Amino acid sequence: MNTLPKPPINLNNASALDKLIWFLGVGLGSGLSPKAPGTMGSLVVLLLYPIWIQIGLMASIIVIIIMSLVGIYICGRSADIMQVHDDGRIVWDEFAGQSIALLPLVYFYPLFSWWWIFIGFALFRLFDIWKPFPIGWADQKVSGGLGIMLDDLLAGIMAAIVFIAILNFVSLG
Repeated sequence: MNTLPKPPINLNNASALDKLIWFLGVGLGSGLSPKAPGTMGSLVVLLLYPIWIQIGLMASIIVIIIMSLVGIYICGRSADIMQVHDDGRIVWDEFAGQSIALLPLVYFYPLFSWWWIFIGFALFRLFDIWKPFPIGWADQKVSGGLGIMLDDLLAGIMAAIVFIAILNFVSLG
């Protein structure tokens, strides 16, 4: 874990649009947590779960795709503003990845409980921190906004696959 102090963020010369993009990039402020900003960003996403249930699986997928595509720009621009590639305080990528990891619960909605939400949260955090192939490869080899987003999108997909297997086992068992 990187315990070095984070460089200060200077928004004095940033435009209003850049300040908005940066605020989105740091997860509406959740990424500014001094401890575990990625985890804090992922926790904020848990508040979106009731919205995913209300709008249904297909609409949730569409919103998450849009969130991911827009996130490439948001994360890349936030990194430019902060002058640090993939600064840990940029957590929009966690928003998208964690949302993907929770999608199986939208499909398996009758199994809803906070316990299942915690499992989806934990699976995403596990893959995001552990970074098995191809997540680690994407984290190291892909640059810019796409690179910032891609490892978390892959972590979300891998977490969702494992989550689907667990939910299938429980619902069929």
